[in-house]
Amino acid sequence: MDKIKLQEMAFYGHHGIDSEENTLGQRFFIDVEMDLDLSGAGESDNIEDSVNYAEVFSLVQSIAEGTPCKLLERVAGKINEEILVRYSKVEEVATTVHKPSVPIHGILKDVSVTLHKKR
Repeated sequence: MDKIKLQEMAFYGHHGIDSEENTLGQRFFIDVEMDLDLSGAGESDNIEDSVNYAEVFSLVQSIAEGTPCKLLERVAGKINEEILVRYSKVEEVATTVHKPSVPIHGILKDVSVTLHKKR
């Protein structure tokens, strides 16, 4: 299966279970990987045979910067659901949401959650 990947998209959102996270907000980094047949686009050079990744970026941005969710799992789930609804060519999607500034007393690069969804 062919893939389209959007990696390390950066957004400012207010997701989290702590009230400070909801008030102050923080950066989130999101990766989306879509599985689909791109052979037609490879031959035709026509966007109609693919998925417009600029549109996917805007969709992800609207969710990441939109209504706050308590869980990263919900953010990823909403992205996956919307991609499958809007883009019939996508057979499977995986979304990873990275949260680099977590309210944990310790040292770590980030916390991330990855959700997969198939048609």
